[in-house]
Amino acid sequence: MAEPDIKAWVEAMGRDLVDHPEAVEVASFEEEGVTVFELTVDPSELGRVIGRQGRTAQAIRTLLEAAGARHGVYYDFEIVE
Repeated sequence: MAEPDIKAWVEAMGRDLVDHPEAVEVASFEEEGVTVFELTVDPSELGRVIGRQGRTAQAIRTLLEAAGARHGVYYDFEIVE
């Protein structure tokens, strides 16, 4: 089974959530064995990505956790202000 392009998936999710998809950027880096994805969006749209009480961001983290478990790696997700 091929390794999925998780970075592209996170970017696609970010673009689907906002009104200005051209402002969405995703950076990734390794930290202590965990691949961290940093999502940057237009500052006026942070609330759309975070969601009510952080539910949208938590849902993305949950999906990344499931994908990581399936492929034996650890992923984390952060929203950059």
